[in-house]
Amino acid sequence: MRQTLKTLLILIVVFITGCYYDNEEKLYSEVSTNCDLSNVTFVLTVTPILQASCLSCHSNSKAGSSGGGVKLQNYADVQVQAKNGKLMGVVKHASGFQEMPQGGGKLPDCEISKLQKWIDSGTLNN
Repeated sequence: MRQTLKTLLILIVVFITGCYYDNEEKLYSEVSTNCDLSNVTFVLTVTPILQASCLSCHSNSKAGSSGGGVKLQNYADVQVQAKNGKLMGVVKHASGFQEMPQGGGKLPDCEISKLQKWIDSGTLNN
């Protein structure tokens, strides 16, 4: 009886550890993926991030009612927010800034890095 219990326990341990999916890229895909910062542009990089995460509240038509008056739909408006530090303050959830997207959690680190790269490169309209 004792030997059977011991064998059963070993089989359970082997089964549980054998089922662990230990491919780091599959488990932590967001962490382990490469974040390509080599070709960050306003049109191809920044605009899609803003469209996916910001324009539901900060489009020209909705900024007055749900976006606190902050518009992020065109280059000039985004550049203002980037240069005054508010864009990065809100997306990084920095102290003293309202966290954005509001109620949606922080943007992925790669997207934040891309926004920062665009700003560090001079907020070009490219």
